[in-house]
Amino acid sequence: MAERTCAMVVVGNEILSGKVQDSNAYFAARELRKLGVALQRIAVVPDEIPSIADEVAHCAKTFDFVLTSGGVGPTHDDITIEAVAVAFGRKVVIDPELRRIVEQHFTGGLNAAGLKMAEVPEGAVLIAAGDVRFPTVQLENVYILPGIPQIFETKLAALAGRFATDPYYIRAIYLNAGEGLIAEHLNSCLKQYPQLLLGSYPRIGNAEYRVKLTLESKDRDYLKSAFDCLIGLLPGAVVVKTE
Repeated sequence: MAERTCAMVVVGNEILSGKVQDSNAYFAARELRKLGVALQRIAVVPDEIPSIADEVAHCAKTFDFVLTSGGVGPTHDDITIEAVAVAFGRKVVIDPELRRIVEQHFTGGLNAAGLKMAEVPEGAVLIAAGDVRFPTVQLENVYILPGIPQIFETKLAALAGRFATDPYYIRAIYLNAGEGLIAEHLNSCLKQYPQLLLGSYPRIGNAEYRVKLTLESKDRDYLKSAFDCLIGLLPGAVVVKTE
């Protein structure tokens, strides 16, 4: 089954200082999972070119593709474009098409701040982003997205077709027992089905169940066999429901 991996680099002092709560990573993780993509790394880095560049360079070499969030715009701390250029050893240049779009946006005349929004790493391409005025900038396997959640979400949705691969299939088991009682059964199941993605999530203060188990695989038959195996191992009295 095809496996595609992704990393996400969240840029912003406001995230690291707690001034703003990031929602883009959560949104990306959820949506990429639906597309069959494994988001394997989320890094939050400050508004510093070396920090961003080092993280992007590492992720671009390690994962199939990389999303960045934040640091895109006309102000002094919007440095993601420059940092991505540094990560690939490229210059920052003005893209003619992006400049045309920016000029239409700045109807009173293009100033230095506006011109900054037309900058891209040399060799980058522009991707139309649905209903969003400004296209997404792509350099190699890195997609540079803004940090504003509404725009980030729209742009990621517009890119979905580029990322989609074989989907994950998932089942869930809800239990009224603690993890200590079921751990040996989880281990036994994983010995028989080592490729199973098995998660165990306790829930405190929930009257309906104490632990939710999730079983995932890109192979539907493998998942069914693993699910049947685990159900057979668990004491019947502890299973509240399955999905």
